[in-house]
Amino acid sequence: MTFSRTMTLAAATAMAVAFGSGAAFADDHAKMVGGAAMYENKTIVENAVNSQDHETLVAAVKAAGLVETLQGDGPFTVFAPTDDAFDALPEGTVASLLKPENKAQLTKILTCHVVAADAMSDAIMKMVDDDKGAHPVKTVGGCTFTAMYDDGTVMLKDGQGNVANVTIADVKQSNGVIHVIDTVLLPAS
Repeated sequence: MTFSRTMTLAAATAMAVAFGSGAAFADDHAKMVGGAAMYENKTIVENAVNSQDHETLVAAVKAAGLVETLQGDGPFTVFAPTDDAFDALPEGTVASLLKPENKAQLTKILTCHVVAADAMSDAIMKMVDDDKGAHPVKTVGGCTFTAMYDDGTVMLKDGQGNVANVTIADVKQSNGVIHVIDTVLLPAS
């Protein structure tokens, strides 16, 4: 698989968090994200469309043209920023990124939220322990972030020193896993 195809798959995965198709069926074990149940037998895209907390991410995935890619087989681990995380960016940032002329930059940011693996939080914490407190995480978008944890909460430090906390971990999907985060991860400047 080429790097650009891998980037496209990763970006699509990040965006799929915000999209979904098909009706959800009752499942007492489904995790709730953004007021909607997330079903293990649905793809990231099929589930994400229902999350009211990921409308900005969905719009970004559409603008980057990643929706179809995120319906792929995976496995993908998507660190999915909430609408509040996007709102915390400097004023005008999201509107600027959604412009067609900034598609490459948007795609880069989105693919930096995707890892080409199925990494549940316990596996991430084990890697952090094995690396004595900080584990490098290489993303599909070419970013390397640092995974850490404190009191059972997984955290990622981005290329600019910002730290994102996983607020909802281990949301299993048919093509990977979603970890909801409270901060948009950014590449090093």
